[in-house]
Amino acid sequence: MSCKDCSLCSGGEMIRKEGRMRILLMGNPNVGKSVFFSRLTGIRALSSNYPGTTVGFTQGVLRHKDICADLIDVPGAYTLNPTNEAEEIARRIIEDGADRIILVIDATALERNLVLALQVLAYHIPTVVALNMTDEARHKGILLDVERLEKELGVSVCRTVATTGSGISDIVGSLRNARTSSLPPMTKEECWQKIGQITAGVQTVTHRHHTLLDRAEDVSAHPLFGGLAGVAVLALSFAVIRIAGEGLVSYVFDPLFENIWLPLLNRLSAFLGDGFLRSLLIGRLFDGAIDLEQSMGVLSTGLYVEFGMVLPYIIAFYAALSFLEDFGYLPRLAVVFDALLHRFGVHGYAIIPTLLGFGCNVPGILATRVLESERERFIAATLISVGIPCVSIQAMLTATLGQFGIRYVAAVYAILLFVWLLLGRIMNIALPGFSPELIVEIPPYRIPSFKAWTAKLWFRIKDFFIEATPLVLGGILLVNMLDMAGILEGAGRVLAPFFTSVLGLPPATAVPVVMGMFRKDIAMGLLIPLGLSAHQMLVAVIVLSMTFPCIATFVVMWKELGLKRMLEASALMLCSAVAAGAVLNLLLSAF
Repeated sequence: MSCKDCSLCSGGEMIRKEGRMRILLMGNPNVGKSVFFSRLTGIRALSSNYPGTTVGFTQGVLRHKDICADLIDVPGAYTLNPTNEAEEIARRIIEDGADRIILVIDATALERNLVLALQVLAYHIPTVVALNMTDEARHKGILLDVERLEKELGVSVCRTVATTGSGISDIVGSLRNARTSSLPPMTKEECWQKIGQITAGVQTVTHRHHTLLDRAEDVSAHPLFGGLAGVAVLALSFAVIRIAGEGLVSYVFDPLFENIWLPLLNRLSAFLGDGFLRSLLIGRLFDGAIDLEQSMGVLSTGLYVEFGMVLPYIIAFYAALSFLEDFGYLPRLAVVFDALLHRFGVHGYAIIPTLLGFGCNVPGILATRVLESERERFIAATLISVGIPCVSIQAMLTATLGQFGIRYVAAVYAILLFVWLLLGRIMNIALPGFSPELIVEIPPYRIPSFKAWTAKLWFRIKDFFIEATPLVLGGILLVNMLDMAGILEGAGRVLAPFFTSVLGLPPATAVPVVMGMFRKDIAMGLLIPLGLSAHQMLVAVIVLSMTFPCIATFVVMWKELGLKRMLEASALMLCSAVAAGAVLNLLLSAF
């Protein structure tokens, strides 16, 4: 889209190479910047209530009437004197230059937000201030004199509520006449004096009664009851996820596959006849019929495992996680678990990547960027890969172990938790360095916007489609080709004595475990027809769960940690899985 008729770009110094002006969207973490970005550009950007979601930056195009501009969502920062990676990126972006700045300020925490505001205004870039969350400020009894705030800062200030869109049009309209502030650079002491002067002059706090959400905030921050509440919230969340996931499988996805997709596959199978192409696309037939779980065709098992068995739990998991994020609970959960996680070499924020890992290990490992040191990121990424089963594996647990009773499914979670704790403790002792203290912004509880919640849910499900579909289908295609070439069977024969003597498993289990290097959930499905006993199935599932998450996970670990660290993490996975399987086999054999 050409921008030569845009009035904001008519000044010669504003015209950039792209033909559009450059607007920065800046503010502290948790002030609603991502919601602003989504509303201003139409891009469904990910918004969260904990710092670190936007460690990088997002760029979109703002188009409104005669305005056409590049909008940069700058990482949330408390100061431009960097104390972390996000603040370093924020300073670099503003030093690169901009034509306009939209500065988002939390009306419920004016004093803290003014630290960044005065530093931004000192760059003398035309700025518009969005005084956001004015509805929450009013509910808390905080009254603000916007006209006086404008005079103190020397720029336009607009009241906004980003979640409802209130005031957004005022922000866009003010961009045309945005002013530069006349505030001079200040020493640190002068800056705090100015902040105190502004706050005292524009803010009045009145008495108000505590709401139900206020009382919930107090309980969740309590040393004892906060921990109990955290355990209860997690237990309730996973119960809801399981019930919702099973409901979607039983009443939505299974009927679709059985009544619509399976008849089409049967016709295609009859048309292709016996041969190489049918083996790749349809897979094996069982008693002359296609088995969606076991046939291992690209169009049969490949699509059914991803969309019929895994996608329902993906939807349920991210629906629950997105609600907890937008409600404002996850930072409190980080505080609750901080003391425990410090014993394992990471601070409380590691709980957030860990929870993401329960959905998929890939975003879980990517989210370790919120941790400050390379040591913390290595420990967290390794623990996620070894001890956190993604939702696709969890979906297969019921299929493989559910026939023996729910206690075997529960045993998997208990064993993985024990290994997670033990391995974390060992790494914390063995690796040099220390875990820094947790410094976290605690947002108030908020009733999530339904529109923002559904947008975030769709954003994550879309990522699952884009990232997982090629890997699942490609993995099954590769497995089929290796199987037809006899490579998997050969690897199984080589490893069979080890599996029998150390893990107590029949030689046939070696092939699924080797296949697990490409896709563990499908490999677990191949254990079902082997006729394993309950004890053998438990050992096999534990070994599979702890080794080689998937190809995508290794690619991300390589990217985030480097080749050397990725190989070290892989060695720890393999050793932990073999040790856990061997010990479990000995214990089960003894009883």
